[in-house]
Amino acid sequence: MTLTASYEFCRRLNARHGRSYYLATLLLPAWKRPHVHALYGFARYADEIVDSFTMTGDRARALEDLTVRVSGALAGGAPADAAAGDPVIPAFTQTVRSFGIDHGDVTAFLRSMRADLTVTRYSTYDDLLEYMEGSAAVIGTMMLPVLEPLPGLAGKAREPARQLGLAFQLTNFLRDVAEDLERGRVYLPVEDLDKFGVEPADLGRDAPTPALRELLAFETRRAREHYARAEEGIDMLTPSSRPCLRAAVALYGGILDRIEAARYDVLGGRAAVPRRRRAAIFVRHLLAASAADRAERRVTVEVP
Repeated sequence: MTLTASYEFCRRLNARHGRSYYLATLLLPAWKRPHVHALYGFARYADEIVDSFTMTGDRARALEDLTVRVSGALAGGAPADAAAGDPVIPAFTQTVRSFGIDHGDVTAFLRSMRADLTVTRYSTYDDLLEYMEGSAAVIGTMMLPVLEPLPGLAGKAREPARQLGLAFQLTNFLRDVAEDLERGRVYLPVEDLDKFGVEPADLGRDAPTPALRELLAFETRRAREHYARAEEGIDMLTPSSRPCLRAAVALYGGILDRIEAARYDVLGGRAAVPRRRRAAIFVRHLLAASAADRAERRVTVEVP
């Protein structure tokens, strides 16, 4: 597995499994895209170990093996051969090294993946936030160096990046209630279920009860609060990264719009932004992305 092949593998993972997110990445300058794909590819690769319906064998052992390989690759050795035959780690390692990504974020992510092997319920939203810190918030902070905060704003941009990761994750949880239940997991906090009078069995019905609709409306408002807290971070990035982020927010926020339009029926089918709507969002941001990319490429060369 060459480094080039590893980046291409990650790109294909992104294109296949994260269609909305992949569409948004096409608005980035070409040189940034492989690094975003590498981070997505690594996260998806680990997520498949704990979430895949088709994987057989010892998931805990497979995740531990991945952790050992990643740790070894980050500790030293050439990125392309740090984990011989592994399709994701060479690209992921190269990106982490190139941008000085915090290894602690990688450790936190893998810790949350291990939690998915044993934890099926979260008592409070604070408990869920602790899980999402590793599963989502650190994805935002790992992406941040690639997206290039403006000079002097890297520290200030970190919190909005965290909030955007949380917003995306909570959106996924609301969309995937039925799918997660098939895996034996419930990401809606127990205290919220109790507050609205929702029984776990209600999540397995063909249609939501009135109480479940109220709960999902509450959680949707909570997700939108995370999006609102993330908003200020977009203008802290270099202009060529902003259209991608704005498109991603519109696409993922569009999932919440679809959930609301369906009166919070997330049990009868997966909420998705229609293809025509996704294309319109992409086109709306394409002109700004092209202009920003050209402006950043513009240089003046003085010949003595």
